[in-house]
Amino acid sequence: MSEFEVGLLVFYGLVLTMLVVFGLHKYFLLYLYLKYKNNKLFEPAESEQLPVVTVQLPIFNEKYVIGRLLESVCSIDYPKELLEVQVLDDSTDETTNVARSLVEKYKRRGFDISYIHRTDRTGFKAGALEAGLEKARGGLLAIFDADFAPEPDFLRKTVGYFQKKEVGMVQTRWGHINRGYSLLTRIQSMFLDGHFIIEHIARNRSGRFFNFNGTAGIWRKQAIIDAGGWQHDTITEDLDLSYRAQLAGWQFIYVPDVVAPAELPVEMNAYKVQQHRWAKGSVQTAKKLLPVIWRSDIPLFVKCEASAHLFSNFTYLFMTIPSLLMPIILNVQMARGWDWMVYVYLFVFFSASLSVIVYYLVSQTEGNRDWRNQVPFLPVLMSLGIGLSVNNARAVLEALFNKSSEFKRTPKYRIENKTDSWNQKKYRVEFNFQPLLELALGCYFTVAFFSLLSKGVYASVPFFVLFQFGFIYVGLMSLLQGRKVNLFVRQSKVFVQNTLLMVLKRLF
Repeated sequence: MSEFEVGLLVFYGLVLTMLVVFGLHKYFLLYLYLKYKNNKLFEPAESEQLPVVTVQLPIFNEKYVIGRLLESVCSIDYPKELLEVQVLDDSTDETTNVARSLVEKYKRRGFDISYIHRTDRTGFKAGALEAGLEKARGGLLAIFDADFAPEPDFLRKTVGYFQKKEVGMVQTRWGHINRGYSLLTRIQSMFLDGHFIIEHIARNRSGRFFNFNGTAGIWRKQAIIDAGGWQHDTITEDLDLSYRAQLAGWQFIYVPDVVAPAELPVEMNAYKVQQHRWAKGSVQTAKKLLPVIWRSDIPLFVKCEASAHLFSNFTYLFMTIPSLLMPIILNVQMARGWDWMVYVYLFVFFSASLSVIVYYLVSQTEGNRDWRNQVPFLPVLMSLGIGLSVNNARAVLEALFNKSSEFKRTPKYRIENKTDSWNQKKYRVEFNFQPLLELALGCYFTVAFFSLLSKGVYASVPFFVLFQFGFIYVGLMSLLQGRKVNLFVRQSKVFVQNTLLMVLKRLF
């Protein structure tokens, strides 16, 4: 056996070991959740004197959803004299006119609402929030992205937590307006439920750090100032500020019983943009703050969980490597007559996969959903995670090698029901060549799948199907939903129709 083959096997084994470590961490979060889920930090206090709240609405080219957002915010049950609304608009299209008109309408209805438009997008969302912070009259700042529609009782259920002076931020749970719209939205909702039902409760109620999710939360203005304000040296300004504020001594509260409905991305390319931003920003935040965290005097268990949290997106990088090497490794082992090693690696991979299955199944059960109805979607959930590995691994590498990129917002189309359509709407994500790579990997696993079947390695079949389906699904959906591809298809249809008409005219 050559040194190269030995090195390849050792490297592959180390990568799988890292996947197992991240899988074990999911079990650990489940343990923390089950142990502490009933340990509420404290109940919100009632006060006769309600605080002044400023609602900040950072938007950028959101003409389809700005109306729903403002209607929801201005329907919040809270005294008008204590409620200020800021529309922080960085838009470069007709959204500016729509937003201005809506702001004027609600002003006439007696709301304290202002329109703040920036032509210079410095700092992107963080810059817009910072600009609003300087003018806000409220001591509490509620933030909602454009795809949210908060319930009328949102503030009544949350501001009471700020009676405790140490509380700097209160985060609520995201709901899903269009959960059942498509297979993609259903799987997204399962991913997010795992984050909001398991992770946040596990971390917050066990005394560990957790993060503000950029929307559907309330900040104490002083906590933002003490933490150094909104900064834009990462593209996840919410995660960055969260850790800085908790390091400064502010306490965070997670309130899972308050649910803020939001629209999930319905287009694969839009979803990939969102996931790329989250993955890259978390690694940027890790590089920026982990040295500070480990030099601080916070407890060791908090430091360890913060590290696991901020490094969690490395799983996509570790997943991409087996994607490329798995078929090669299996063939090397079989050629050497080491069939037993095939089953060792498959067992290790199964162990890592099982943690994902258990984790998301528990999150659905705890979210009051019948687990039997969710089981069929779990293989698709795993496949989608695998299919996204190229997209998110690229994000991790960009962060590691300091490749700068702008804050790309997730397009929203106001899709609420299955009958709603988005095909003819603006903001479609431009085509790039990444889907071709994903489809190539799908074809690669298809060839490897049939090759291993011919050799009788049936135990590997389920894992190869997961990889095969994941890459083909993500790549194909990205191509079919890409703007330039759709434009090409429409132009092709027009060309064919015109050609047929010309032929018919000549014939008849």
